[in-house]
Amino acid sequence: MDSDKKSKISNLGAWAMNIISSVGIIMVNKQVMSSSGYNFRFATTLTGFHFTVTALVGWISNATGYSASKHVPLWDLLWFSIVANLSITGMNFSLMLNSVGFYQISKLSMIPVVCVMEWILHNKNYSGRVMMAVFVVALGVGVCTVTDVDINLKGFLCAFVAVFCSSLQQISIGSLQKKYSIGSFELLSKTAPIQAASLLLFGPLADYYLNGRFILNYQLSYGATFFILLSCSLAVICNMSQYLCIGRFSAVSFQVLGHMKTVCVLTLGWLLFDSALTFKNILGMVLAVLGMVIYSWAIESEKLGNVRMSPSLHIRKDAQLEEGVRLLKDRDSIVVSDVEIGQIKS
Repeated sequence: MDSDKKSKISNLGAWAMNIISSVGIIMVNKQVMSSSGYNFRFATTLTGFHFTVTALVGWISNATGYSASKHVPLWDLLWFSIVANLSITGMNFSLMLNSVGFYQISKLSMIPVVCVMEWILHNKNYSGRVMMAVFVVALGVGVCTVTDVDINLKGFLCAFVAVFCSSLQQISIGSLQKKYSIGSFELLSKTAPIQAASLLLFGPLADYYLNGRFILNYQLSYGATFFILLSCSLAVICNMSQYLCIGRFSAVSFQVLGHMKTVCVLTLGWLLFDSALTFKNILGMVLAVLGMVIYSWAIESEKLGNVRMSPSLHIRKDAQLEEGVRLLKDRDSIVVSDVEIGQIKS
């Protein structure tokens, strides 16, 4: 098996791991937090539990020598953790203060925001085919999920913070991995303890503001404990696969193809939880899948175009090199003859 096939298989594995773990954790959290389940409505603190288990797994991996620890400046880890935590808290507050429709629109806006950020920060340009695919995906997911749209100032500010910080976080994951030549799991194991400590410290206060209940008053049962631990286990896989995917692909690709999770969640909600699946949902899912197919085709076309341009580029460079060598030889011959003539004249 050549390296290209291995790369494609590993890429597919990373996407599959991210989609399966993300959809799985949504289904488990629905059971944990829903009123028909265990009514554990402490989303920010639960995220702190997720990062605590992730940090523990990272520590065990480093202690056993399974993964190597590379140096990353503490300031980079701190500001990244602050951005990531603002993303999580902002999304929770946005969901509380806004209607479901506006919350979904704010999540869809992450795609153009990521595009603009990559253009500003990394001078990255996108072809017309890629932008068309992004539009079709956003339209499809919007048709699937957006219902009522109600805007208020507090909700808008929370949504703005959530979208901005989430986009910046996803771009920063790839940038930090490339800057410090660090793997996805190593970076996650360095940021997870900081995120866990800060979320466990401030998470209960944020959750109290969100639902008016304090976590210490919650009566923990064996069933709730099992599903919380299952949620934490899936979170480790989900966090690892997210860092892995963004390290391999761009943040825009992660956003576009990641909307496959929305389609899967809607389908599983219809199959497992008797959620309504209307013609509007089906039409939106078809559009979203079509957009993902177009996006994959556009990316592959650009790659093939770059490969085709490479030989001609090498030919032009070789021709320029040969021309430079020839001119250098001509110049040397002129200099040598002048020296010889000078010697004869003298």
